[in-house]
Amino acid sequence: VTGQQLAAKLEPVDCKHPQLLYEAKLYRLLFDEHQPGIPSAFWFGVEGGYNILVMERLGPSLEDLFTYCNKRLSVKTCSLLGEQMIARIEYCHSRSFIHRDIKPDNFMMGSGDNAGIVYLIDFGLAKRFWEATSSGMGGHHIRYKENKNLTGTARYASINTHLGIEQSRRDDLEALGYVLIYFIKGGLPWQ
Repeated sequence: VTGQQLAAKLEPVDCKHPQLLYEAKLYRLLFDEHQPGIPSAFWFGVEGGYNILVMERLGPSLEDLFTYCNKRLSVKTCSLLGEQMIARIEYCHSRSFIHRDIKPDNFMMGSGDNAGIVYLIDFGLAKRFWEATSSGMGGHHIRYKENKNLTGTARYASINTHLGIEQSRRDDLEALGYVLIYFIKGGLPWQ
């Protein structure tokens, strides 16, 4: 009716580890019209055996742009992108969530009037790192744990994540460091 282009994300209702309802809730929780870079989710529901999330349509992922640029970005471009990427991660952290899957595919450029804005997407693996008390007053950081399975994308995961240590804010930032190295160097030593 409005002519606005939208995107739909689908997963089978009977998939082994459904994430889309959780992700839809996080988009609604994180979206703030005064905070750029988090896409708006318009609708979540079940149709034809699929969970469906309808959201704002964005431009290409940073991975797609990187490929388009022959797998090399200048230091200046990386700095400009990195500044926005840090701001998106910082915003999620300010809302007590860690992303846990920082990678070029999970950052997208906006479209239209928002073409210069970097968006952070795919919150299916995100986790609250601050556990509030039942009274709402105070709280504590998630507990340190070991022997955790790797969550996220191995190529960009932090050393602690590979060692099985519970992820925290530092791991999102370490993963971002690897993404920026990947953009500047055209790859990572362990690829």
